[in-house]
Amino acid sequence: MTLDNLPEVLFSKSPKVYQNKKLNTANFGDFNHSDYHVFLHLVSKIGGVDEFGKYLQPHELQREYTLTAKEFSEVFNTNLSNSYKIIHKACKKLMKTSIILEKIEKKETWEINVCSMAIYNKNQGSITIEFTDRIMPYLAQVKERFVLYNLKEIANFGSLYTTRLYELIQGFKETGWMLISLDQLRATFALGDKFKMYGHLKNKILTPACKEINDNYDMDLRFEEEKEGRRVVAVKFFFKKTLVHKVTNKAGKSKNVYQKPKLLVKNKNGKVKQINSDILEGQMSFDDLKTNDNAKPMNSVITSLLAKIFPYKK
Repeated sequence: MTLDNLPEVLFSKSPKVYQNKKLNTANFGDFNHSDYHVFLHLVSKIGGVDEFGKYLQPHELQREYTLTAKEFSEVFNTNLSNSYKIIHKACKKLMKTSIILEKIEKKETWEINVCSMAIYNKNQGSITIEFTDRIMPYLAQVKERFVLYNLKEIANFGSLYTTRLYELIQGFKETGWMLISLDQLRATFALGDKFKMYGHLKNKILTPACKEINDNYDMDLRFEEEKEGRRVVAVKFFFKKTLVHKVTNKAGKSKNVYQKPKLLVKNKNGKVKQINSDILEGQMSFDDLKTNDNAKPMNSVITSLLAKIFPYKK
């Protein structure tokens, strides 16, 4: 397949989010859904390449970024007046918030501040934040250990839990399945003391989040419990894989494009009227990934081995 023959719709122009897989399982404390949208929109502004076309390293990237209410409203389908309020509140939240990362391989828990400065400009209807040096390595565009998706992919989700689950899936999109411990899932959703019983977690979060994702995408997302004795210790999610196509232009330059599960487009009555392919131009390399189309999920779980599902390399 050549780049010259690809239709225009293959290439998404909406803002893209790159973030380390460790952030997908990080605890974002008391962020609400709107706060998290603002954070992701700011992250989507990070990026750049040097004169040779290589991704800039974290220390080379700028730290300061500005987001306007107009930009936010266009991506997340909110009216402009409400967008002003959202970014203003998020400005304060970003300054107060630190994220918690579990570094299993070091048996350490890290707490990292998101930004060192946050400014709300009432006249311009914008916020300007400065990311901390500590968080930049988790946000820079690199080829390994990062996930990529468009902000528009999550714009219709009404729950922070749905968005966080969708992000988790992106880290395993080439396999079609994901195994995650219950403890890690609770930390990712920043539940604290809420929904301590698995039954409540399942009914209030997991089932509604899966339904919302399936209502928006032809993903066939479902899950099963893994138990040790009678206790649920992990959850296995199954979903349709993202297909990767390598395309080449006339000059012989190749890149990957990712054909994700299809977006379901519905009419006013809630019925699917058409299905559009959601195809994304890739900026990550899958060359180093060893994928097996016949790979099968684990039939049993040993709690001590769950860490291997989330490898981290410094």
